[in-house]
Amino acid sequence: MIQDEIKKRILILDGAMGTAIQQYGLTEADFRGSEFISHPVNLKGNNDILNLTCPEVIRQIHRSYIEAGADIIETNTFNSNAISQAEYRGEKLVYRLNYAGAKLAVTEARAASHQVYVAGSMGPTSKTLSLSPDVNRPEFRPVDFDTLVSTYAEQVSGLIDGGVDLLLVETVFDGLNAKAALYAITQVQEEKRTSLPVMLSATINDRSGRTLTGQSLEALYTTVSHYPLFSFGLNCSFGATDLLPFIERLSKTLPCPLSIYPNAGLPNEMGEYDESPELTASCLKQMATAGLLNIAGGCCGTTPEHIRAIREALQAISPRQIPVIPAQLVVS
Repeated sequence: MIQDEIKKRILILDGAMGTAIQQYGLTEADFRGSEFISHPVNLKGNNDILNLTCPEVIRQIHRSYIEAGADIIETNTFNSNAISQAEYRGEKLVYRLNYAGAKLAVTEARAASHQVYVAGSMGPTSKTLSLSPDVNRPEFRPVDFDTLVSTYAEQVSGLIDGGVDLLLVETVFDGLNAKAALYAITQVQEEKRTSLPVMLSATINDRSGRTLTGQSLEALYTTVSHYPLFSFGLNCSFGATDLLPFIERLSKTLPCPLSIYPNAGLPNEMGEYDESPELTASCLKQMATAGLLNIAGGCCGTTPEHIRAIREALQAISPRQIPVIPAQLVVS
């Protein structure tokens, strides 16, 4: 069980899916496949549709990260929810996208020579419950809590039916969105009588260490601490070097495993990521040596080479010891 494995060593998460897909140079025809030839809008850029139209590409990417040494791979379902799919008029495909995405990852994981766990990726959607997109109407919200819960519930159902081992609520920028995701997970797991571990990973918006909606990381964790999270941590944001002070802070107070999977540095003027595998790995090694990490991997711009370097750098380092936090009232 992963709960036992994480006590023994630092687990390695995979790297970026979007970067890997770009390497294939896929065309609009590839994204459409045979099923969506007459789809009314362009589908190129909807990476999740490739679970249906180019499944072998997705399987090859999963395989490359497994061969690089990943212990956990993420499904290609970051935008497989009705809100995000509305841009491509793919709302009716949500369950299929998640089920297929889970099946592709599970197939590769089960064929691996070492134990590989599959995390069902759940992105934040393109809407926020905490802020209005209209400065002239501060009370306006583009979506309500119940709608977001039902949106996430459909995604969770497909992921669980597809056979994932974990659920990963990632790139969290709004604590209320995250609470909707966790509430949906609770509902679906009760209905299906499952108890999959849940990882949650936030992204910070600036070097003050706050999310887009203004919460500090400590406040965000307090917001979601009612849920028995398997892990909490950071992804995306900046490169590993800039995330070090925030990981240090979390490590002292977080009563669960701590994860980090940063970008390969900040994007350059062309929107590309230049940080080398060696640099990313050395930054994460510094954190691991200081006893700060339980799970490490990569986000935007990271490749199988980054994951291989991270695994080699961390494999001999003991995992972070989870502190015992005295019971007390904490409010956010």
